[in-house]
Amino acid sequence: MIAVDTNLLVYAHREDAPLHERAYACLTELAEGTAAWAIPWPCVHEFLANVTSHRIYKTPTPMALAIEQVEQWTGSPAAVLLAEHEGYWRALCELVASAQIAGAAVHDARIAALCVHHGVTEIWTADRDFGRFAALRTRNPLAA
Repeated sequence: MIAVDTNLLVYAHREDAPLHERAYACLTELAEGTAAWAIPWPCVHEFLANVTSHRIYKTPTPMALAIEQVEQWTGSPAAVLLAEHEGYWRALCELVASAQIAGAAVHDARIAALCVHHGVTEIWTADRDFGRFAALRTRNPLAA
């Protein structure tokens, strides 16, 4: 299963974002496909915070439209939302120890642990920081 990181969600949603067309095509392919794909809950939260932020965008996305966008993605029959449940804590502890994580990098470790715990084999992201988690293959589908 493939999981999608926040940056791809933002790029796919915001027409003014770099690489919007590629990101939009990637998300459309996943959403319209039959193979299971995932969005970790922390990425949903971060997506909403980023696209509605006046600090990031001169004209941010109204919250109602951002919520509608998430509902479109999660309405895909193949979409799975990844949440913490029994066993997640152990997965997080193992990832932060093996990758020697501390500080702000714990956020990425949380996403990686959710992915590993739910059987995700690959995360699509433009963030190189996920490369430090050996248990999770990363791919930037926006790279030329």
